Amino acid sequence: MIAVRPMMPEDVADACRILNDIIAAGGTTAHEIPFSEALFAESYLTGVDKICCHVALDDQGAVAGFQWLGTHDALPEDCADVATFTRRNPPLRGAGRSLFQETSKTAAALGFKAINATIRADNAPGLGYYGKMGFEDYSVDYGRPLRDGTPVNRISKRFDLGKGNAC
Repeated sequence: MIAVRPMMPEDVADACRILNDIIAAGGTTAHEIPFSEALFAESYLTGVDKICCHVALDDQGAVAGFQWLGTHDALPEDCADVATFTRRNPPLRGAGRSLFQETSKTAAALGFKAINATIRADNAPGLGYYGKMGFEDYSVDYGRPLRDGTPVNRISKRFDLGKGNAC
């Protein structure tokens, strides 16, 4: 069983490194510019749009991934937005599933009806992950340009928390 708990300030350096490694590898996140630890903390730990942020810990107690749940102006009030990032080297199999179990439980307890995930169309691992978690496609934002101008579609997927579809 993978330990999952709320992110704490002492997790910021490791979680930021995980995200920056993913950004550096390219192709699996909409983020294209690395985060400083201060910006990471503001975005994922203390941001006004944050509902919750959990970390998954490996058997040594190191952060192996994190999942943020927050509000988004483009979504209805009863639909939360999710972002998931897990360590690539070494990976911790099951970290994403363990994170989502906790995040979805929190979202349901807070009265949300659905969770939205928006993924780059060229992010096959991300699309696969959210599909395995039970998310279903509901919208496509066609040709959103990357920083270099390359157009990439964004696919929005919805996870119904059992109270009707909100997104």
